[in-house]
Amino acid sequence: MVILALIFSVAAGFCFAQDPVEGYWLSVDEKSGKITAGWHIYAEGGKLFGKLLSTSDHPKSVLADKCKDSYAGFPVAGKVNQMTVAGTPWIFGLSMDKPGEWSGGHVVNPEDGGMYKCKMFYRKADGKKFKTDVLEMRGEIGLGIGRSQFWQKSDQQTASSLGPR
Repeated sequence: MVILALIFSVAAGFCFAQDPVEGYWLSVDEKSGKITAGWHIYAEGGKLFGKLLSTSDHPKSVLADKCKDSYAGFPVAGKVNQMTVAGTPWIFGLSMDKPGEWSGGHVVNPEDGGMYKCKMFYRKADGKKFKTDVLEMRGEIGLGIGRSQFWQKSDQQTASSLGPR
């Protein structure tokens, strides 16, 4: 009986293993190379979300006042333009294509209120193009037109503690 329980617990661990895109990440501006924000990427109900935890330039109390009142599919009830930038899931509704690859969701840029299609890809370090494991976060306006940022793996403490207090 003990062996059967051990086998079941190991098998269950494999079934519920976290996808490599999940965790804590630091967004990096693709032009300047500057760390801009700390994120928590997580799956819930078969969908992927990204909650902004802190930014390098603003205190956590800054409101997303450039946003609209609401966005289709936004995962939090209430007026979006009255929510704080930090603590809000600006990335939402992505579905897994295969482990490490998600698409079909959206990202709202709280700096300008724009909503874009969103894809995420986990890129394992290969010693060539990717020196470390990175998360490619791609925002698009349509027809594949958009831009990618390559985010750095982080921990909860670092991702939560950027910027002025």
